[in-house]
Amino acid sequence: MDSVSQIALGAAVSMAVFRGKQPLWQSAALGAVMGTLPDLDVLIQHGDPISDMTLHRTESHALFYLTLFSPLLAWLWLKISSSNSSWRRALLAVWLVLITHPLLDMLTIYGTQLLLPFTNYPFGVGSVFVIDPLYTLPLLAGVVFSLRSQQLYWNKLGLVLSSVYLLFGLLAQQYVTHQVQQLATTKQQGKLLVSATPFNTLLWRLVWLEPHQYSEAYFSLLDSGQNISWQHYPRDNVLINKWQQQPAVARLAWFSHGFFQLEQQQGQLLLTDLRMGLEPGYSFRFVLPQNSAGEVGVAKQLEMPAANRQSLSWLWQRAFGQTQLTLAQYLQQHQHHKLPLATGAD
Repeated sequence: MDSVSQIALGAAVSMAVFRGKQPLWQSAALGAVMGTLPDLDVLIQHGDPISDMTLHRTESHALFYLTLFSPLLAWLWLKISSSNSSWRRALLAVWLVLITHPLLDMLTIYGTQLLLPFTNYPFGVGSVFVIDPLYTLPLLAGVVFSLRSQQLYWNKLGLVLSSVYLLFGLLAQQYVTHQVQQLATTKQQGKLLVSATPFNTLLWRLVWLEPHQYSEAYFSLLDSGQNISWQHYPRDNVLINKWQQQPAVARLAWFSHGFFQLEQQQGQLLLTDLRMGLEPGYSFRFVLPQNSAGEVGVAKQLEMPAANRQSLSWLWQRAFGQTQLTLAQYLQQHQHHKLPLATGAD
């Protein structure tokens, strides 16, 4: 999830646990700092962009390691602050702030290895977008109003509303998945991905992966009909089989749970994570250059596409059922605007 959301969640959780045992601003400050700590792993460089991507949200987001370091961080807080809190309360606050960070990240589609060192499986539910104001604003408002009024009621309300929103996203995702599986009877051999689209949980992106192609569609909770219009894109299964053991390809294939695309263009390989982005633009696309001998060089990441007026206009219209076009189709009608919405990861 984005940094603002994690800071707001950390501050809200810390204030809720400490209650009146120390000044509210101190609780909010502690929560904001602790809520930011796990994401400092982005400062570590691993030598290539695919490693940087897949080694984000690893040890610093693992529940085991966060639990292990919580007593030390709680002790440090009690030493440097004027808190009248007990050791147990300080430990509970620090621990809850730290573990709610990866648990929230897990709900995005990116991939969080929160069960290290026992398994490196990248958990990514996809029930909330990485940036969603409908989740973040209640948290921020609750923290701000509580600090201004010195009343914890607003903080509790913000936590409740934001948590209900996350629950709604999980239930909506399950509903959409069930509806798609009922309607898409001809695609029973593939793998289905259902994930929230940018900034909302009304519109859901569908990706159906098959060996020879992947298909994209959208499902809005406000759609009047039940028809799903799939757009199909070819996958070169021969090319994938040829390069699937290449380390960069194999690593992204593992991290994306198989939802990737591999293409050969102008003497180089183009590797794409199909989970994050909207056709035809994706957040994580990598060029693997090839030399004259066919050997693959170090991967280079392509620039992430940015949101623009046309893509935002499509998002609004599609979420409210005012168009059935996919983003790719919509942009084809507006050729002077070609960049779709990006899907970042924090």
